[in-house]
Amino acid sequence: MAVTIVDVARVAGVGVGTVSRVLNNSEAVKESTRQKVLAAIAELNFSPDPIARSMITRRTGTVGVIMPFVTRFFGSEVLRGLINAATKQGYELVIYNVEDNKQREHYFLKLPMLRRVDGLIIVSLSPEEAIAQSFHKNNLPTVVLDGYSPLLTSIVVNNVMGAYQAVKHLIDKGHRRIGFINGIVEGSFKFNQANDRLIGVHMALSDAGIEYDPSLMLETEWNRAGGRSAAKQLLESPEPPTAIFASSDVQAVGVLEAARNHGLLVPLDLSVIGFDGVELSEIMELSTIQQPMQLMGELGFTKLLNQIENKTNEVELIRLETALVERKTTAAPLSAVN
Repeated sequence: MAVTIVDVARVAGVGVGTVSRVLNNSEAVKESTRQKVLAAIAELNFSPDPIARSMITRRTGTVGVIMPFVTRFFGSEVLRGLINAATKQGYELVIYNVEDNKQREHYFLKLPMLRRVDGLIIVSLSPEEAIAQSFHKNNLPTVVLDGYSPLLTSIVVNNVMGAYQAVKHLIDKGHRRIGFINGIVEGSFKFNQANDRLIGVHMALSDAGIEYDPSLMLETEWNRAGGRSAAKQLLESPEPPTAIFASSDVQAVGVLEAARNHGLLVPLDLSVIGFDGVELSEIMELSTIQQPMQLMGELGFTKLLNQIENKTNEVELIRLETALVERKTTAAPLSAVN
């Protein structure tokens, strides 16, 4: 016959409620009592059934992750950090991939009411005020990563400073005509990252006394084809740039392809820098702006777990800093060398 929580309580000489509190890691149990319960669990080789345990603890042991374009490099790195942190704490993740606003609204509205997860992590999406309030109303712990809500704990990267670092790096090398390939709003989602990086570009140019040239600033998809197409347009302009900053490493790979197609040598004829610091950038020896994607995932889960276990609604805004990683795709322009 299977061992039950009642058997554990009998052997430990405590009530069933006390055993439940120990299983739930409650602090409202004396250490001596906790040790008696743990000894009884070991003696009886007791392993609570997941469904039964969820009924006892009122937890599912799962966390929902809502994110667009799961297969993108950035999302994969954040997800890796989330998985690492969740696994250490015995949690499982349920991934809800969002590809349009209809899916986004469905998950935002349904998950709080279904109570299928203990908490929610939202990646690269910024919930509206009414949605954030519904999470609070339904007592659903929620953390936003790579997005922002004033009502929810949010962890973001300092995209403004990251873009500033990229352009300043090119300026310090001697470049004056700098192209910028930014991302566009995809699937009608609002990606504040693109706006923030454009602000950083403006700031770096202004601080260096370089006039902003709108013909050098293009928006395209956050992929290799988009980067390649935009770079082709820039390189075929009457006064092409000597350096290009791409708003993602994947776009930057497209820029490298366009440069090769135009017979240009990188970095001799054209300097290229990306943004993200995904593994691909290391393979391509691409200069980039490294953002702490895995750290964002790990920290996000830690903050969510604190809400779940301590039932706290304290709202934080955490801004993570970027770092310049100089590799083999940036150098002084030929005009500065000669």
